[in-house]
Amino acid sequence: MAEDILRAQLPNGLTVQLKEIHTAPLISHWVWYRVGSRYEQNGKRGISHWVEHMQFKGTPRFPPGTPDKAIARTGGSWNAFTHMDWTTYFETLPADHLALALELESDRMINSLFDPQEVEAERTVILSELAGNLNEPLFLLSDAVQKASFEQHPYRNEVIGTPEDLQNIQRDELYEHYRRYYHPANALIAIAGDFDAQETLRQIEDWYGAIPAGKPAENPTTPEPPVPEERHLAVSGPGETVYLQIAYRSPAAVDADFFSMTVLDSLLAGPTSLNMFGGGGISNKTSRLYRALIEKELAVGVSGGMQATCDPFLYDLTITLRPDSNPDEVLAAIDDEIKRLQDTPVSPQEIQRAIKQARAMFAYGSENITNQAFWLGFAEMFAEYTWFSGYLTRLAEVTPADVQRAAQRWLPPNQRVVGIFYPLNGGQV
Repeated sequence: MAEDILRAQLPNGLTVQLKEIHTAPLISHWVWYRVGSRYEQNGKRGISHWVEHMQFKGTPRFPPGTPDKAIARTGGSWNAFTHMDWTTYFETLPADHLALALELESDRMINSLFDPQEVEAERTVILSELAGNLNEPLFLLSDAVQKASFEQHPYRNEVIGTPEDLQNIQRDELYEHYRRYYHPANALIAIAGDFDAQETLRQIEDWYGAIPAGKPAENPTTPEPPVPEERHLAVSGPGETVYLQIAYRSPAAVDADFFSMTVLDSLLAGPTSLNMFGGGGISNKTSRLYRALIEKELAVGVSGGMQATCDPFLYDLTITLRPDSNPDEVLAAIDDEIKRLQDTPVSPQEIQRAIKQARAMFAYGSENITNQAFWLGFAEMFAEYTWFSGYLTRLAEVTPADVQRAAQRWLPPNQRVVGIFYPLNGGQV
């Protein structure tokens, strides 16, 4: 519950959230920055992700490679992620090495070097990563569908960026982006694990308290309205399989309909995890689309997905077609199931099963110390921690009428993007 969280704010604006968990001698330390691809302009797409990479390329105190060795000696792990709405860094370590995490992150909050040679080396790495993505059918399809779903909002862009922008971004632009967003007033520290919260807060003050505040990031955009009419697109590339993806606008995480749509997703395609580390492995064989597509041999795979975001993003359905299936027939079968949700209330038994599965998926993604620390900061990026602590209660309150209304509001056939991937080699349609 939220009551067991110590929340504080340092004079320089740094927000701190601490959660004592004494089940194992471990800590997980996360630093969250309110910057991601939604803060980027055309010409600088991918700059937030590139800055994240540069945070591993050294400071005067910690030359490249030394933090990896220091963390490896403790038996711990560290990593980072860039998203549309945020960028985050974490260390999970034995509890008696918390000071190492505090030292590393407070140092690179302000002292990263952005050495020109390292910048150029990382340009090559990221361009290679993007080139690999562009050979993946589902990346090509999702990228095209995402761009077609938004006209102006930066949610239309993939976090990794575009080849043209990645070729042109310069070292000083990366460093300026870093200095603009990496500072205490735009950051949140979340730590969960085996520690004393008051003592840890004093340590955080020692390591972070002298760093200049900076200015909090302003909301860079306003939500975009739904697509004005149904859009269809086709993408081709290397592969052997035909994929269908359908994208509808989804509610922002703070919208009450987010919970109704979570249950709807569980009903329609099977439950999905909001946690970056996944979890659960719950079967979707009881979902309506599994029965309509897999059991009737129209498709070999179906999944749904929705993210917790600041602004409305996308609820998408991705279907892996059988070699002898017709995409139009598959789309018609999906439309039948969605229309059934819109026209007919779900039975109490079916909705309770869907809620139970969604709750289980959420619980599986929240159980260990790393996941607990993740949620401690993640929920604050789009709402507040009570969003997480009240999640299961909110799910349990969803009614058949809520699901029906959400299906009518968020899944209209005239406000979606339908994309099909056709393989260039070996696939049949």
